[in-house]
Amino acid sequence: AFAAGLRELDKRQGWRGPLRTVDVTVPTPPTVAATTDQVLKIGDYREGFVTKVAKDHYLVQIGTTVAKLAFDDMAWAARRLTGSDTAKDVVVNLNLKQVLKPGDVIEVMVKRLDRDIGHVQLEQTPLVEGGLIALEPGKGAIRAMVGGYDFGRSEYNRAVQAHRQPGSAFKPIIYATAMSQGMSPASVILDAPVVYEQEQDEKTWKPENYGRKIHGMVSLRDALAHSHNLATVRLLDKVGVKNVIEFAKTVGITSPLAADLSLGLGSSSVGLMELTSAYSVLLNQGSRAEPYAILLVKDNAGKVLEQAEPQALPVISKETAYLITNMMEDVIQKGTGQAAKVIGRPIAGKTGTTDEFINAWFIGGAPNLVTGIYVGFDDRRSLGETESGAHAALPIWINFMQVALKPLPVMAFTIPEGVTFVKVDPATGLLEGEQEGQASTVELFTKGSEPTEATQRRLDPIDFYKLDQIPEGAL
Repeated sequence: AFAAGLRELDKRQGWRGPLRTVDVTVPTPPTVAATTDQVLKIGDYREGFVTKVAKDHYLVQIGTTVAKLAFDDMAWAARRLTGSDTAKDVVVNLNLKQVLKPGDVIEVMVKRLDRDIGHVQLEQTPLVEGGLIALEPGKGAIRAMVGGYDFGRSEYNRAVQAHRQPGSAFKPIIYATAMSQGMSPASVILDAPVVYEQEQDEKTWKPENYGRKIHGMVSLRDALAHSHNLATVRLLDKVGVKNVIEFAKTVGITSPLAADLSLGLGSSSVGLMELTSAYSVLLNQGSRAEPYAILLVKDNAGKVLEQAEPQALPVISKETAYLITNMMEDVIQKGTGQAAKVIGRPIAGKTGTTDEFINAWFIGGAPNLVTGIYVGFDDRRSLGETESGAHAALPIWINFMQVALKPLPVMAFTIPEGVTFVKVDPATGLLEGEQEGQASTVELFTKGSEPTEATQRRLDPIDFYKLDQIPEGAL
């Protein structure tokens, strides 16, 4: 799933051209024959060279096999990459008949084999990299780990060694901190432009939402589901940067975190393992188990020499863990992770995208399996416009989890006894009022934190900017 996802992403970067060109007057150039003398099988990735350009296809020689490469199976190559910057140096809408010429050596994947001819599709080995880690939350067992596209190409294990900016994938830790302070998913916050003065650098910082839209007063639930940056930065300012850093350490973040408001946008680099492990705490009722890879070691007589003793210990309250998990379920149901609804079982998670689309993340899972993925170039260049967490990382996560979850029982997230359900006005987070036609929704609260006052009137849009008129407690 990981390799296939990187290939698809790499194709969207653009076609980098043939691997090399050989002399087609030689019956079977040795440089190609040496790598293609094995029997072809469906799904194989092989090198071959173009022998003929036809009306709607190319003929490709793969060892002793002649294969047909239909234009439909190489349409992505009309986007030609002319430089190293995937965000800019691209030529589009090339004539597919002119993409290749006889003698061009290319990588193909075998789609099917007829008696006298093969059928292939154009491929290219991806340059983009990334990592994947899957953990069993209750025990900490590492169930799967991918450190990169090809160990033969690079032994660097990005799942545990790389540190990258997580973007919005860090936001659940901020919102969970707010839940631990007595706020709820119904609490409202202002999502509007804000400018912060940076006195030391004599500069100003003006965070922006994706697409530069503003949304006025929003609930914390909606702010997380739709990944509103401005609301998150204001929330971070309210709950306190130091408090978020301490909470992050509590759930397993060990990397140093910047003690400023840019933390709200995931500016501090973290490891995939540690962030996925932190999500495991949130999805496992607040208990943390240290990740481990080796269960036991025996000698040649079968005697156990060493054995892991996984033990999950509570580090945050069950109520805080459930509230943020329930909010991340809405990321799947109505937010940036909606594509994951195809999983068809209770899951919670969060997308992450960094500035200039340098890193793309998705972390999430079920009560019995949590998986984190990031993709990005090792040299930290852009993945390309629109390559967000939802577009670049989430499809890989879905393809992996669809198979990985099959043998596991379907489980719902356990609702703690300390969580209560209250009908509130979604515009204010207060109890629903008596005004006719007023909207209401059922929201979750830690017992003792539920609102006691009702909304007296509906807020007009102009009230978004009249903070002194917003009912006390709404912020």
